[in-house]
Amino acid sequence: MRFTSTPRGARLARRLVSHRLHEWGHPYNTTTNDTVTLIAAELTANAVRHGHVPGRDFHLRLTIDAEADTDSTSIRIEVTDTRTERMLTLTTPAPDAEAGRGLLLVAALATRWGTTPRTAAPGKTVWADISTPPVR
Repeated sequence: MRFTSTPRGARLARRLVSHRLHEWGHPYNTTTNDTVTLIAAELTANAVRHGHVPGRDFHLRLTIDAEADTDSTSIRIEVTDTRTERMLTLTTPAPDAEAGRGLLLVAALATRWGTTPRTAAPGKTVWADISTPPVR
């Protein structure tokens, strides 16, 4: 889905992720729903704060894949913005810094994460994968 590159857009995206996970069998207030929603919140907030280009929106894609061979479920969050020159890097902020820990949370909670250049348009996609027990 496409969202306005504003705090309101990031908030709506976060709520959509939580709602969709609930529909897919990962109820509200479960570890999986809370973890994926937190990661989505961090990635969408970064898209609004660091990836914003006036007049351009950000895109969110949420996919789920039941992996039969590993008996687990993989959930992927992708957030695409239109700012190419600001690629994300993982840094450790100063102990007294008031910001800069979002990607540290993503790295700690996700099975893996990364960035890829946006194809056919300026920008980048930041993605995170989370492996969870299957929904029964």
